[in-house]
Amino acid sequence: MKFKNIKQKLGIAVLGLALTSPSFAASHREAPLISLDPAADITDFYMFRSPNNPQNAVIAMNVIPGQEPGSGPNYFNFDDDVLYEIYIDNNKNNIARDITYQFRFKTEIRSPGDVFPLSYAALPPITTLDGPGSEGLLLRQTYTVTEQRFGQKPKDLGTGIMVAVPSNVGPRTIPNYEALATQGIYPLSNGGRVYAGQRDETFYIDLGGVFDTLNLRNSPILSDADDADDGKNVADAPDTFSGFNVNTIAIEIPISELMGKDGNTVIGAYAATSRPRVTILKRDNKREHSSFVAQVARMGNPLVNELIIPTSRKDEWNATYAEFESKFVEHFCNPSLAVALNVVFGTTFPTSDRADLANLLLRYGDSAIKDICVPGALKGKPLADFLRVDLNTPPTPILNQKRLGVFARDANGNPTPDPNGWPNGRRPNDDVTDIALRAVAGALIDPATPALGDGVNFNIGAPGTGVTANGIASDFPFMPTPHDGRDRRHIDPLELP
Repeated sequence: MKFKNIKQKLGIAVLGLALTSPSFAASHREAPLISLDPAADITDFYMFRSPNNPQNAVIAMNVIPGQEPGSGPNYFNFDDDVLYEIYIDNNKNNIARDITYQFRFKTEIRSPGDVFPLSYAALPPITTLDGPGSEGLLLRQTYTVTEQRFGQKPKDLGTGIMVAVPSNVGPRTIPNYEALATQGIYPLSNGGRVYAGQRDETFYIDLGGVFDTLNLRNSPILSDADDADDGKNVADAPDTFSGFNVNTIAIEIPISELMGKDGNTVIGAYAATSRPRVTILKRDNKREHSSFVAQVARMGNPLVNELIIPTSRKDEWNATYAEFESKFVEHFCNPSLAVALNVVFGTTFPTSDRADLANLLLRYGDSAIKDICVPGALKGKPLADFLRVDLNTPPTPILNQKRLGVFARDANGNPTPDPNGWPNGRRPNDDVTDIALRAVAGALIDPATPALGDGVNFNIGAPGTGVTANGIASDFPFMPTPHDGRDRRHIDPLELP
């Protein structure tokens, strides 16, 4: 089907979003409405070739940001009324409808949850997700994974019951969380596997400093030595998300399942959450739910809505399908973040006609549009905010991964690029804050662009075993064990892990 026909169909759906009740509209937390809807809030999106199983690709989305581990008694759950989706473009036409993976959750209250006041309890301690040893899971969530290929019938990829791994409430209730989480990795019928449950928040950033109008605690220009060290934070730079958790949906899929018909291994993707449209009947005020048509959040490349889209359009951006990014291209071509950097730090980074930035985020490299920032130059070519990855590139071993990817340098400032990592896909340990700052500052135009950064170089205090020096889990789902509710710790500046 040609793009214009798809555009017409998608356009009808998007038009419908404008008619949806505002109480059911939402987006990522960087937008006003999504802050009211954490279960649908996509915090991060990852896609990379597995360093452990190179024939497979890993795709993951995180939701429910800033989870304080001790926030009982209900803790943090996926929402039965949210449709969680991953859209894949495998023919490089900037339309991500070739493959869709859908995740649906169902919550049950198990006896004695009908009389006991907790969601999880040591009745006896929880050691399994199903059967004997699972009695303490008084609130339990099961889920399904559905694959929808364009023009084909949906396919259930499950091979049996799949239980979401619960929040890590503490060692008396769940004495061995890592073992329990391992049970929560399930095989899929296409040769892949899936995990859904709580994990440590792997996104590391001086969030307070960045959003206090770039009020960073160090110079925004890192020294060569600090820039090259992926295993420590600079001086008093704090990881705002230290000690917090998220909920993760991760799938590992054979690359052969993701490739296009012509053998193409360069794919684009984005994650989205949707809620049902609701009709209020005036007669008895009864709500009737229809199909999932209201997209409330999306994410392809990191930090786009946070740092590129203006506040007045953030909710609109989240409700718009990624294929319609041409509506927002002016903000990629004239990034306000570059203006802010110049105002705050007295720099002279380019602030207009940024075809480099627009093409990096909205097109495949071999289909870049020279005049992408010139009005009328698109000529019907779609722009899309997709996370893009070349799955033909051999993966970098987990211990050799560099947080800055193509921008990595050694302690003397010499380039030592890692061919993987954002913007060639995204791994959990990629320092997208520093990469984004440099890309916006013009590093793609001028290699001499300073080593900008917030000074937070790794995921501090990550718990569990099998964690790398920069705080990333070394195996699927590649995000560390979550902090437990009883003994969690938020590490402040100057404190040791």
